[in-house]
Amino acid sequence: MKVLVKGAGVAGLALAFELSRRGADVIVVEKNRDLAGSASWLAGGMLAPWCERENAEEAVLTLGQKCIGWWSNVLPREVTLKGTLVVAPPRDTGELNRFAARTSGFDWMKGEEISALEPDLGGRFSKALFFSREAHLDPRKALEGLKARLIESGVRFIFETETVSGETDFVADCTGMAARDTDLRGVRGEMLILHAPDVTLSRPVRMLHPRIPVYIVPRDDKRFMVGATMIESGDDGPVSVRSTMELLNAAYSLHPGFAEAKIVETGTGVRPAYFDNLPRARLSGQRLTLNGFYRHGFLLAPHFADEAADMIIPLSKETALEAHH
Repeated sequence: MKVLVKGAGVAGLALAFELSRRGADVIVVEKNRDLAGSASWLAGGMLAPWCERENAEEAVLTLGQKCIGWWSNVLPREVTLKGTLVVAPPRDTGELNRFAARTSGFDWMKGEEISALEPDLGGRFSKALFFSREAHLDPRKALEGLKARLIESGVRFIFETETVSGETDFVADCTGMAARDTDLRGVRGEMLILHAPDVTLSRPVRMLHPRIPVYIVPRDDKRFMVGATMIESGDDGPVSVRSTMELLNAAYSLHPGFAEAKIVETGTGVRPAYFDNLPRARLSGQRLTLNGFYRHGFLLAPHFADEAADMIIPLSKETALEAHH
């Protein structure tokens, strides 16, 4: 059975992986010239279901926990299991209590305990929440790692203007906002990547703020991803001055070493979301759409890819049987 997967973001690659594992002949088609064209390239890469439960449905917590295991099994070298630290400026410590009331799976940390986890933050925060079971990964390494594994298993990739020869039994659309699904809305997210030689962090740190909470995720070579805004808009234009200032102010509030950091990249992505901010795998004839991942692409893609693959394979088998009659 031959399945055409449209879109090489995290949803498309995860679905291709699950289909290939079930024995399907998979072709992945991406309109951009490489993986850097997908919105997933700009993601934070936090596998943080307990933290996300603060403003998400219970399904994000229950399904997200399982997906951490998927990533750890598929790309064990790319997953860092060091948890998430949640802090707030001294004037906003009430935000920690509010966050704690809406989440679970954390321990309260005090000054010395915070210093033991992140020495660079020692003395700057008197209280914090530590979600020890959470993880993170570098989205770009994860996407490239998935692509490499798929190629090894025989999956073919087609970029830009190449055409697909031969008929396929099934088409799976994982193209996000490009799918033009009228049920989707766009949620704009903006991010920065900073090179900060004077800062050392070993895990994602969330800085709570009544208006714009931000997160800072460590990458290799003293680089840090700082994000991300949540704006109800389909505008994919450049990062705004306001957002840049707010993200930089948050980074500096966390650690003064960010004052000497260099801005090496800015980025904007429009996240596709349904009304409840949960993904959907939907069938229509010999076509499936997998979409609506909102801010949970890396966190939930493995589960919904598995679900979608189970929907596709039986239908592909039926198509193949009909062709022989």
